[in-house]
Amino acid sequence: MQAHEVAFFKLIEGEKQFQIPLYQRTYSWGQREWARLWADVLEHAEIIAAGEDRPAHFIGSVVLAPGTMSAGDIQRWLVVDGQQRLTTLMLACCALRDRLKEISPREAGRIHKQYLVNEYRDGLEHFRLLPTQADREAFAACMESEASAGGSDGIGAAYRFFKQALIDYDPDGDVEALKRLETVVRSRLSVVEITAEHGDNVYRIFESLNNTGVKLSQTDLLRNYVFMLLPTIGERVYTKIWLPMQQELGAENLELLAWLDLVIRGDYRAKQSEIYRAQQRRLSEIVHQGGEEALEGEIAELYRRGRLLMRVIEPAREEDAELRAALLRLHEWGGQITFPIALHMLDLLDHGKTTAAQVARALCLVESFLVRRMIAGIPTNNLNRILNSAPKELEADRPIDEAVHRYLSGERRYWPSDDQLRTAVRTRPFYWSGRPNQRFFVLKRLEQSHESSEPVDFAAAKLTIEHVMPQTATQDWLDLLSTEVTDEDGPAELHAELLHTLGNLTLTGDNSKLSNHPFQRKQEIFDASALHMNREIADAPRWGKAQILARAEALTERCAALWPAPLPGGSDLEDERRTWVLLRRLLAELPTGSWTTFGDLATVIGSNPAGIGSYMASRPGLENAHRVLTSEGTVSPSFRWADGRAETPRAVLEAEGVTFSDGGAADTAQRLTAESLAKLIGMDTPEGSEDDLDALLGRFEDQLSVHGDETVELTAQVLEHWTEKGGNLDFGSSKTDTSCYPWLEDPNDARGWIWPVVFYPRGAAVEVVFQHLAKRPPFDDTALREEFRRRLNRIDGVTLPENRLDKRPNFPISALSGDGAKYFIEALDWFMDQVGTARPPADAPVTEPDISGLAAEFHSAMLLLYTRTKTEADYNASAFLSMVTEHGGVDAAKRLLASPHISDGFTALHERGRLDLSVEAQVADPRFAALFPEEERARAAHRLTESGYKL
Repeated sequence: MQAHEVAFFKLIEGEKQFQIPLYQRTYSWGQREWARLWADVLEHAEIIAAGEDRPAHFIGSVVLAPGTMSAGDIQRWLVVDGQQRLTTLMLACCALRDRLKEISPREAGRIHKQYLVNEYRDGLEHFRLLPTQADREAFAACMESEASAGGSDGIGAAYRFFKQALIDYDPDGDVEALKRLETVVRSRLSVVEITAEHGDNVYRIFESLNNTGVKLSQTDLLRNYVFMLLPTIGERVYTKIWLPMQQELGAENLELLAWLDLVIRGDYRAKQSEIYRAQQRRLSEIVHQGGEEALEGEIAELYRRGRLLMRVIEPAREEDAELRAALLRLHEWGGQITFPIALHMLDLLDHGKTTAAQVARALCLVESFLVRRMIAGIPTNNLNRILNSAPKELEADRPIDEAVHRYLSGERRYWPSDDQLRTAVRTRPFYWSGRPNQRFFVLKRLEQSHESSEPVDFAAAKLTIEHVMPQTATQDWLDLLSTEVTDEDGPAELHAELLHTLGNLTLTGDNSKLSNHPFQRKQEIFDASALHMNREIADAPRWGKAQILARAEALTERCAALWPAPLPGGSDLEDERRTWVLLRRLLAELPTGSWTTFGDLATVIGSNPAGIGSYMASRPGLENAHRVLTSEGTVSPSFRWADGRAETPRAVLEAEGVTFSDGGAADTAQRLTAESLAKLIGMDTPEGSEDDLDALLGRFEDQLSVHGDETVELTAQVLEHWTEKGGNLDFGSSKTDTSCYPWLEDPNDARGWIWPVVFYPRGAAVEVVFQHLAKRPPFDDTALREEFRRRLNRIDGVTLPENRLDKRPNFPISALSGDGAKYFIEALDWFMDQVGTARPPADAPVTEPDISGLAAEFHSAMLLLYTRTKTEADYNASAFLSMVTEHGGVDAAKRLLASPHISDGFTALHERGRLDLSVEAQVADPRFAALFPEEERARAAHRLTESGYKL
């Protein structure tokens, strides 16, 4: 095998094809991996824009083996390892091409030809990358810009992610900004290309590369490197400094400290996943200039900062009351995003460069910055950069609180002003902003601002967030709202518009008592509450739009007093522009085969349906606009195609998989509600409370009960069995036909869920959703859908036709009488087994051993080998040392064993009669048997015995 580092474009350029072999898994990267790759791309785009010179970013390895070829063929390569990142980069290029199509068709065409296709080849040879058969259709749809591109599978989800990310990065369509991104993908992302020779067993290579054992942590690697640099005073440094630091901080906090140390020193782009390399470069230079004593001083300094860090992590350690309170509030806010700036300020305080009062005020400003952004719905994607850069960019000649205020008020920091805060409180869905603990934090602080003489003990009280106007609007509530409707909004639309805003939310310990009761009953409960904010609500004569907006105004005044505003002129949110950017993000994310409404979009972005309709009508070229329908599921009369095509929106939607009734209404099961849309773009949408779920289940059963008690009992029997087996239930949003979906978490699908049937209470029918299953693994396999059909047809009276395996056939719930329920439950159990997410038995054995400690011991043994080979065998294994320090001992051993050839080190040790110092001897040692499979240990033993070494 040959290995060398190349830029991504150098890897793929030319007429060639990369084929994903059948033994590879289907595409499985998700949001976390896409976001990490995109963050790296954006970082290097900033570096290019700033004119900085930095080395290419290494994103991993790609292992290739020569494919079959004949005369006149294109060059073919089998992708043995690295197909996930290769596929992802191709989809990112595809999204970039499509973003450029309307802005610069020439650039779009160039990217298409240079990155994605073999221009002069037809059929499957046309594609530069050829995924496995399961992913091929979805991938080809993206490459060829077909209507079905961007479906709900993993390939489609990745394509939609990058399309949305490109809109976020450059909503105005700046060609030069987009070309910077292409430059990053083209030349700033590098991979190690490992090429197998003809005759190498690619299956065996794949198996070895993907059986990598337990990786060592960054601090394991750093500790080993530090003490390799301290050969004479290492024992003292370890006993006096490192061990006490390690014991006081713990492993996780020690790794966090090593990263924060880099950030505070000005390396704001440092990543926690790469601290070993960054600290390795820094510490080696310290030893080079000042020797071991200089490194000892550096470790002592690290320990000093570690003690300061523990005051950030555990605010109770802070002695100053005002500073302790400020640290505690940030601790309640959660996360590590404030750690760099907080530790920097404590560092200044420890050096006598500021006072505790100034640090406390500065931390209050950081709190305000975070809270106001969260209330206003500002995306968090630039927060790390802003707060990590602060230690380097804060003005050192000003008091720290003044410096923080000026810094966070700066251009493109997006700290909302009082006016912007007021608009957000009135219109934004606060219930979907931030994380659950952050929403609770805001409401708690608002309650505490009343400074009651008998304050609530929040630590003891079991409080949750309550919607005053309930999430499920009963007829009583809709009647109350009907007096305030406008020409634009009916009662249901007004309910959706106000429901999740801050003015309609409070804290309570009586969530189950409040439920969906009319306001008069809620008044009685609120009036007896210990919370001041609830007694204020109880004083209202009614609870409608006027009262919710009046409370929003009062809460805005409290927010402005609690969380200071930025300095004048510092806020540049461009509210309206951001609203429409968010709308375009939502439209870009709408998957093929789904639809939504103007009202659902309005709820998510904090607007109104009429405003959404007007904006979309004025911009007929918006992506996926045809997937936005009226609240009845019909096409808006004002819809127009940008290119003037004659094809109707309904025909396009039907081609994409949306079904319509004879009356022209789209299937409600395929509608993405406001909550689903919010989830689609990463907003936190709290699961409905148990009471909300109970209310929906009750409504479902009430609607079902008109068909008789037996129908209700048969359905309840099936649903109870489903949930006992680990399944979940969800319900449709229709007030007149509240459908019930039994669903499973699905590891095979990018959206994470799959459902076999839908119960419709009004018609007392069970719908089998073959149409949806056909797009979700493993049921994209026709044979599995046919087997599911056959099992359902065992039920007496059920005859699902064979030609409906891509449709949505149904049968009456009454068929479940007699043995019908038994056969139905058996079919659902089989369905669960195919998906693989049914709840395991309670006594299922846990077979995975904890071998992390053994891996660390093996790593230390490998480092000791380097020293012993140098001193005992007069052989300097520097390449071996680099491999161990970069990959860890276990992974390094596996890489050496995966090679079909013995290493130079093995040969040198054989010549010196010291194979006892070889990696193979360590792998064959019974102590480390748990780290390596039998095949690897056998390969090591074979090499040793073939060379005359006795085990």
